[in-house]
Amino acid sequence: MALFGTDGARGIANASLTVDLALAIARGTAEQLPRPATVVVGRDTRTSGPMFEAALAAGLSEYGVDVVLAGIVPTPALAYLIGATQADAGIMISASHNPPLYNGIKLINREGRKWDQDAEAAVEQAVTLGQWPLRSPHHMGRILHHQGSYAPIYHRWLASLFSGKVNQSPVVLDVAHGAAGATAPQVFEALGIPATVLNSEPMGELINVNSGATHPEHLREQVLQQGAQLGLAFDGDADRVMAVSASGRIVDGDEILYVLAVALHQQGWLTQDLVVATVMSNLGLERALEREGIGLVRTPVGDRWVAQTLRDQGLMLGGEQSGHVILKQWAQTGDGLLTGLALMAALNQLGLSLDDAVAPVERYPQVLLNVSLGSSLQDWKTLPGLREIVADAERALGEEGRVLLRPSGTEPLLRIMLEGRDVKAIEEWARRLEAGVRESLESAEAKR
Repeated sequence: MALFGTDGARGIANASLTVDLALAIARGTAEQLPRPATVVVGRDTRTSGPMFEAALAAGLSEYGVDVVLAGIVPTPALAYLIGATQADAGIMISASHNPPLYNGIKLINREGRKWDQDAEAAVEQAVTLGQWPLRSPHHMGRILHHQGSYAPIYHRWLASLFSGKVNQSPVVLDVAHGAAGATAPQVFEALGIPATVLNSEPMGELINVNSGATHPEHLREQVLQQGAQLGLAFDGDADRVMAVSASGRIVDGDEILYVLAVALHQQGWLTQDLVVATVMSNLGLERALEREGIGLVRTPVGDRWVAQTLRDQGLMLGGEQSGHVILKQWAQTGDGLLTGLALMAALNQLGLSLDDAVAPVERYPQVLLNVSLGSSLQDWKTLPGLREIVADAERALGEEGRVLLRPSGTEPLLRIMLEGRDVKAIEEWARRLEAGVRESLESAEAKR
């Protein structure tokens, strides 16, 4: 696999992602930066976070880069802080929604966006070749400890955006034992919104475990039990959010995009009346937007591609079904807390409950399966018989269905997605595709 996937370099800490690799990435990153340079480093709550923080700080300062350690902050907070402190770049230590044993290293530029592929490729080449800048005893960087003192800058900014724009009905928040615990309660308190916070302990060994955006069913239980009007669930680094309505409906990124798009459209603020989403977004979103006079532009999977399309086409709103949403007027990257507050402001503007606001989105059933690729990751498209199986499925589902196969950007998996009105048909074809892919993999492995 390449060092950098769709969301940074990621792997199991102390196995595929090591201290040596983190040190090498820091050195390769330092080579790409001007001098003098300052890099802000943040992390989520994972147990391995401080270990990688130390390695990155050492590798950067070794080559003359000043390092500001921001401590536990969400990825979008780090992205904001780079600009707010006039730093040259940022590095986030997080594996986002992945289980506790994983960790990752994300490179963020001074505009708050992920480094582009060419910049990441330059770092990767340096890591591969082991070619670093010259060291000098006269040009070492400083390591500045600002744990806990930088997050309030982000808190104040978010609160200023939504003061007076959201109602103050009680909400339930699930911060998944992750970085949102260091920001979400404070922002809601500043806005005068009563919030019950679930899984608030910053316990890295429990991050994302049966909690947060990957397990919103637990938030649903609490919303129903407390009679709350809204619940918001964040992932480990708080760059994505899922919502729960008063009736217990789990509202994903597609439906959040719809509500935000309609509110912006009504205000005349939705640039070109277009929304950006990925190939994974549900056909129901596309149809609902069409009825409102709003078009949908699709990209490959990954918020990197959503962000790039927003930038290239001068658009304002985009996101993923998983809950990564980019509101370009405020941020360059997905921000779960910003998105949750923007959703609340949109509902207030529309005068609707979340249930009523998402009712027009009639979702097409989807089936999602994962198949482990092992050593066949790079050449999965050439697996024997795979193209024929996909063509058969597409013919069977017709215009009212879709078939999508894609490799995961963070794990050695092939993701299979089928979508259509006929649930039995997509389930049957999903099983056939899964079996066909496994047979193809076995055949390919046998020939090695």
